Amino acid sequence: MYRTAPSLLALVALIVLLVSGCGGDTPTAENATASAAETVDQIHSTPAQDYQRYCALCHGEHREGYANDNAPALNTQTLYGVGLLPPYMAISYGRPGTPMGPYLDELGGPMSRDQIGALAAWLSTEVGVEPAGAGPDGLDPVPGDISEGRELYAANCAECHGANGEGGGEDQPGTALGNPTMLATSPDKFLRLAIAGGREGTPMNSFADTLSDTQIDSLVAFLRSRAQGWDASDLQYSEPPTLDNIVLNPQGDPPEFTLKDGRYVMAKDLNEALEQGRKMVLVDTRVPYFWAMAHIEGSSPVPYYSSQQEFLDALPNDGTWIVAYCECPRAAADSSVIKLRELGYENTAVLWEGYAGWSALGYPVAVGRLKE
Repeated sequence: MYRTAPSLLALVALIVLLVSGCGGDTPTAENATASAAETVDQIHSTPAQDYQRYCALCHGEHREGYANDNAPALNTQTLYGVGLLPPYMAISYGRPGTPMGPYLDELGGPMSRDQIGALAAWLSTEVGVEPAGAGPDGLDPVPGDISEGRELYAANCAECHGANGEGGGEDQPGTALGNPTMLATSPDKFLRLAIAGGREGTPMNSFADTLSDTQIDSLVAFLRSRAQGWDASDLQYSEPPTLDNIVLNPQGDPPEFTLKDGRYVMAKDLNEALEQGRKMVLVDTRVPYFWAMAHIEGSSPVPYYSSQQEFLDALPNDGTWIVAYCECPRAAADSSVIKLRELGYENTAVLWEGYAGWSALGYPVAVGRLKE
């Protein structure tokens, strides 16, 4: 437990009193001080304390899983085999449609990005995996036969994960593999490692000795094909827009965005503008493979680190709105928009929630095919 200076504790207690006094019963000084202590303690909490506060109820005191709501085990090494991105994204954005909600404060959760990053690193360290980003090939797509994968899923996975990837029921203890947010934020290698290596100490067995490498690849390809919904009959790929076709809805009216802090557009407002057929340029600044995994329909993959002169030459500077987004949620897009504004592009904005937030909020996504 962290000790708190009396003056700080008293100050927070005063704030609690003032806010709480706006309605309802007036709290006592003792209750206000207790609330203030809890608030200060939360600010200075360690990852281990955060885990017990937010995660243990469902995932178990020792990360063993299945304490409530069929929450999976978090103490298995294969969960962290391709770096911290998958657990970080899962904690931040949750799994819409399941009991796992988003814990990121920007989506109404109780944790900051720093807290979530520290928690993901702690979870990795606790199982003996050095916290790290994905390796050089960690984001490479896994090739496979979708039709074969569909048959393999029905024969090997549906019993636990549900015929439609719903999971999480009494008769299907497996996780929800058909969750669009999970599929939109989990690289192929993460899915492959889970299938091949299993989750030690859990009902998820390794299939490395049951299925061939080719079959496992086909399973991964089938799961990826469900990113647009489990009922999609065939995977619909979209090609990256050509540079001479980079403006969406060129005959449409311009959007009427009210920007947060003069730079950020909210997902709700962007989705509304897209539904209305407003004229704009939509730029995906992530690593190209992420665009291929899933993206906002109509966006052009222009990685933040790439040489952008060809893109700039095709980009109109006539007041057309340019909206950039990245994964989680703004750093790369911020960098790109700052550069555009320095070059005189005034009507520019960054998607506040980022792509992961867009997906977690249930807005539509598309799957792309990278140029060969």
